[in-house]
Amino acid sequence: MSGTFEVYQDKADEFRFRLNASNGQTILASEGYKDRAGCNNGIQSVKNNATEDSRYERKQTSAGKFMFNLKAANHQIIGTSQSYESAASRDKGIESVKKHAPDAKVLEV
Repeated sequence: MSGTFEVYQDKADEFRFRLNASNGQTILASEGYKDRAGCNNGIQSVKNNATEDSRYERKQTSAGKFMFNLKAANHQIIGTSQSYESAASRDKGIESVKKHAPDAKVLEV
């Protein structure tokens, strides 16, 4: 069971991707890219960095929720999680990205 990267264009005509777990839940979302090539590079960067725990920035929001960013080797954010109610749930989200991202298929939506 692997996840999927869904690639789509937003209302501003920027390309974005979201990583969905095998159950269909979105576990990571990208920033906007001006072109498809940049979006593809972002997906490859997620695949390359997902298994390295040191690439995850664990954060707590001002509202008391928990979230994480996945960063590339150059410390640039390549994906952001949803907000979670607990640190334990956030950490499960990180484990899900580690599990699903490396072999995830890429789909156009």
